[in-house]
Amino acid sequence: MRDKMPIIAGVLLFFIALTSMTLFTVDQRQFAVVFQLGEVKDVIDKPGLNFKWPMIQNVRYFDRRILTMDTPEPERFITAEKKNVLVDHFVKWRIIDPKLYYVSVAGDEARARTRLLQTVNAGLREEFGRRTVHDVVSGERDQIMEDMRTRADQDARKIGVQILDVRLKRVDLPLEVSESVYRRMEAERKRVANELRSEGAAIAEKIRADADRQREVIVAEAYREAQRAKGAGDAKATAIYAEAYGQSPDFYAFYRSLEAYRESFANKSDLMVVDPSSEFFRFLKNAGGGTKN
Repeated sequence: MRDKMPIIAGVLLFFIALTSMTLFTVDQRQFAVVFQLGEVKDVIDKPGLNFKWPMIQNVRYFDRRILTMDTPEPERFITAEKKNVLVDHFVKWRIIDPKLYYVSVAGDEARARTRLLQTVNAGLREEFGRRTVHDVVSGERDQIMEDMRTRADQDARKIGVQILDVRLKRVDLPLEVSESVYRRMEAERKRVANELRSEGAAIAEKIRADADRQREVIVAEAYREAQRAKGAGDAKATAIYAEAYGQSPDFYAFYRSLEAYRESFANKSDLMVVDPSSEFFRFLKNAGGGTKN
């Protein structure tokens, strides 16, 4: 029995080796391409256990997940104004046709990245060359990314790859361009501010003129009403005086004289130089209000 143990072990190892050469597994994150004598025999895109002929067939795996291609350094592009901009971008892509991918770039991810980078850079150079600095910085940034994704995807399909997204992470201006742009923006903002100040001053002057006009109108109307009320009061007072005079002329004369005395001697410091025999003091000389002949 001991003599047969090496034989049994050898047979087991042979079957294990044969099994490893004939069976292979495919992960859900991978494509499996089966080659027979160097030619693509089959593409397996479903996960599970699969069979291959030993010695004449071999298997290569390709990632089916979404991959990211990020530029290590910002690329320099020229706008329609002949000004340079520094663009930092990334691309999301994945393999959709493993057979075409292998035939086109030999299944080499580095070669595929180089091809995609050339395509994206060429498209960005054309897109930026048709737009101004303002457009590429803020105005049409989303449109640029969408146009680039569509164009890059059309070219990537030729190598079995799908472009899912092209994103501009950052669009910067070189220092010399930034300074000129900032100066121009500052001048533009100052111009707009001056226009707004001028418009505000004109509106304020109009408001002040309208307020002055309204004030003059209000004062004139108030003065007119005051004069009307004063005239009505004077007329009423005159009527009362006339009525009182008609009822008792002597009493009316005496009352008016008392009012005159009150007004004349209101302050102790007042000084009057009057002839004592004048008509003004006739009620002081004659308590009865009569006139001496």
